[in-house]
Amino acid sequence: MPLYHAKPPVEPQHVERKALYTDLQARVHYLQKFLEFSADDVAALNQGSKYIKALAPVLIDRVYVKLLENDITARVFRTRSTASEDEVADYPTFDSPYIQRRRMFLRWYMTKLCTDPTKPEFYEYLNTVGRMHTGKDRMLAFNVEYIHIGACLGFIQDIIIDGIFSHPQLTLTFKIALVRALSKVIWIQNDLFARWRVRDGEEFEDNDAEAFHNKDKHTEKEHHHDDAASYMTRSNTQCSEAPSMFSETRSVDTFATQGTAATMHAPCSSHSSHSACPFSGGSLQPFETKVWSGLAPEGGH
Repeated sequence: MPLYHAKPPVEPQHVERKALYTDLQARVHYLQKFLEFSADDVAALNQGSKYIKALAPVLIDRVYVKLLENDITARVFRTRSTASEDEVADYPTFDSPYIQRRRMFLRWYMTKLCTDPTKPEFYEYLNTVGRMHTGKDRMLAFNVEYIHIGACLGFIQDIIIDGIFSHPQLTLTFKIALVRALSKVIWIQNDLFARWRVRDGEEFEDNDAEAFHNKDKHTEKEHHHDDAASYMTRSNTQCSEAPSMFSETRSVDTFATQGTAATMHAPCSSHSSHSACPFSGGSLQPFETKVWSGLAPEGGH
């Protein structure tokens, strides 16, 4: 039996197909409406950003360990393309300076996910990330085929779900709200990767689309000419929690850290030091066991 009965609209609302492929704002609006991305989701993301930022170091390390497990994804750090079948003399290691620099860019991405999801700039950035992984426009861009992008996003989503549900203080109600909100954002990001790969709407690749892509290029230059020093400076100022733009919505933070121990934990599997749930207490790296240790006591956040 379904949880609720949705009433169909009296008449379907019109969606301009061409706009979906030539207007980023129209595309995002359609996705948000279809996914029912609401004020409650925004409130959950605003209240939960502190926990996502705390989870970021574990997530980043696990992602790069995963990318280095297979030659087809590891070689991209040498050839800049997963489509290349050139022989690689030396694959990068997790501890190599190059991979450590790349980790900072993923940290910057996680920082951006903690900003205000109601602003157009949030989705312009996600769209630019999608474009730069096609190897276009930028000398240092990667050409990563979509199968690997989709798999990586799924892996990231799994880590986030695992981390949120194993948090020692959050209530089940808040965990569900935060996971639902983040899942919608991840699926929008997934689409903004796919739009640069799939051929749907290619008949609209005319002057209008070219003008739109040129705007994307301008946005990309603003966001991706980063070095390590500028990253550290900006991350300190732009990783603050985004204020809610929905003053009338209920605050999910009021029930974020209530509940009993019986409802606070979800089971986690443990496979290795890099694949174990980061909050399960298994055999982990030292920093992994302290992700939630700095949280304020109940009601103190």
